[in-house]
Amino acid sequence: MAYTGLSKPYELFQEVPIRVILRIPFALALAAGLAATPAMASRVHRAPTSGHSHIKHHTPTPGAKTTHKMHGQQAIDSERVSAIQQALIREHYLTGEPSSKWDADTQAAMLKFQADQGWQTKITPDSRALIKLGLGPNHSDAINAGSGANFNQLNSPSALPPTSAEGFVAASGVSH
Repeated sequence: MAYTGLSKPYELFQEVPIRVILRIPFALALAAGLAATPAMASRVHRAPTSGHSHIKHHTPTPGAKTTHKMHGQQAIDSERVSAIQQALIREHYLTGEPSSKWDADTQAAMLKFQADQGWQTKITPDSRALIKLGLGPNHSDAINAGSGANFNQLNSPSALPPTSAEGFVAASGVSH
């Protein structure tokens, strides 16, 4: 035992205030409780959320033909490929004449075009690339296309009736 300067070991507790001595068992009980909490925790079984856990799945009989309907666009239309190739030729990403086939050269040209724009290169053609090549959606058959509507320009306040323009100016609190 190390020398503490005390003649008897119980003198050590006489120098320590009683409130410190009473805190020690509380601290030990708290530490034991915190250590035991994760050990006593149990996993709660939850039912699957899909609602299909009790449905029996049909297993096909051997020799039976199984056909799966493919959804979505499977290939690019040859006319669309030709238009894309013409645009890539115009932008000097592809050489030669359009073949109307989505071949390796066309895919590589589109990939390079998309990479040069800083766009993703996993899926070709990217919609932004088609728009940039001038092959974006055509809204000429929209209901309001014939009225000369242009959705890319904002109407200026001068196009508003004078009473509306004055009302907006007054509401904004800005004087001219």
